[in-house]
Amino acid sequence: MTYFFLKYVHVIGAVILLGTGTGIAFFMLMAHRSRDPAFIAKTSAVVVAADTLFTATAVIAQPVSGYLLIREVGYPMTSGWILASLALYGVAGAFWLPVVWFQIRMRDLAKEAAANDTRLPVAYYKFFRWWFAFGFPGFGSVMAIFWLMIAKPDLW
Repeated sequence: MTYFFLKYVHVIGAVILLGTGTGIAFFMLMAHRSRDPAFIAKTSAVVVAADTLFTATAVIAQPVSGYLLIREVGYPMTSGWILASLALYGVAGAFWLPVVWFQIRMRDLAKEAAANDTRLPVAYYKFFRWWFAFGFPGFGSVMAIFWLMIAKPDLW
């Protein structure tokens, strides 16, 4: 019973990470394409809230539930797929933290442009390019972790 509960929590956390990340990327990209500062400001405010509520919660739950699952099942912590997953989790986090900061900056810049009825500043577009670029290794790492968790390959 403990195993299935832990696995359920771990899978739900993974789904939240992947689903929230995908949704955030889609909504931010669509808002950006509109070039409408007010729309971007509102969308990015929701995105920042979603990242804070859902992603941050899952980011904490994943290693906790994963560790408890490893203990429950008896996998050695030195298994290649576990070590690779942990390394990729670190990569994902290293790219996610700046992405959240970029989102906050884009939100603030869009909010200011909307309030002043001006165009988005050059800085907004710089942050968007960085946000977009950082999304690939962050999202790619999460996708690779999914594969490792399912396949559990003997890496070394």
